Amino acid sequence: MKRIAERLVWAIAVVWAVTTLAFVINNVIPSDPARMVAGPGARRQDVERIRKQLGLDQSLPVQYARFMGRLVHLGPSVPDASDANQEHASCATWGRLHVDLGKSYQQRRPVTAILAERLPRTAMLALAALVVELVLGVLAGVAAAVKKGTRLDGGLVGVSVLGASMPTFVSGLALQYGLGHRLHWLPLDGFGQTAGEHLVSLILPALTLGIYGAASYTRLVRDEMLGILRQDYVRTARAKGVSAHRVVLVHALRNALLLIATLVALNLGALVGGAVVTETLFRWPGIGSLSVTALLDRDGPVILGTVLVTSTAIVLSNVLVDFLYVLLDPRVRQVTER
Repeated sequence: MKRIAERLVWAIAVVWAVTTLAFVINNVIPSDPARMVAGPGARRQDVERIRKQLGLDQSLPVQYARFMGRLVHLGPSVPDASDANQEHASCATWGRLHVDLGKSYQQRRPVTAILAERLPRTAMLALAALVVELVLGVLAGVAAAVKKGTRLDGGLVGVSVLGASMPTFVSGLALQYGLGHRLHWLPLDGFGQTAGEHLVSLILPALTLGIYGAASYTRLVRDEMLGILRQDYVRTARAKGVSAHRVVLVHALRNALLLIATLVALNLGALVGGAVVTETLFRWPGIGSLSVTALLDRDGPVILGTVLVTSTAIVLSNVLVDFLYVLLDPRVRQVTER
């Protein structure tokens, strides 16, 4: 537990550092968010008025202090919507605990509300892609290890190298052309309106991300399985007449779970953090596509919100890896208990 507590403190420090760096970079880039909000034909007086409304006329330290002061704070359990100052209008609340990322410059909505809409969609895509990675990658890695030196092994390794080398936009376009345009089995892009349409629209982006990730799983699981299959306890199990399937699934694959769990935790953090190219290609309304739009619009509050969500997801995935190591590996558990 001490190790996990230390990692949580480390995680908070990393998220703070990343968010601070993103805040500084976003504010020192030579561009004018107020001009983008007002429009190219706006008068100078209107731009100055908008800049003052957004608080962009203040110094960088003042803006940073205001941002961090409102990021996590205490407030009323139920904010009063009739409050003339609308002090907590853009807050997400959990009892008296408030999280405030401000309002989007372009959408004029609380960033927390925008992220609350987008994050479940990205999580849905991440979980679906993770299932594809596990099914394809683990099965291919185990098969390649069991059939080492055969044509099947060479073919699976070759396909995995090809999959890892191919950018996701290339494989995504190929899937769009084959399954969407030529065969008309699946929609080319979009999110749909109903739950059924959401699931159907999920297939192509999940396959795109899953195939790319499965390539790494295949090679790593193959190498891990080859090492395990050479161990003495596996040879002993075979000498005792244990079936080949039981040797692979029970004795070998079970001992490869630590590697697989590590890959799952790290990949899930990266996927939830936002698959920018895939979400943009398939017009999937998640965190990744939101971050691209925010960068193009110079929408500072949304940029910082996506950075905060992305860094939190990745850092928490690393903490989860540490927890899984303690849970699955008795040697690590003994070290942490000392």
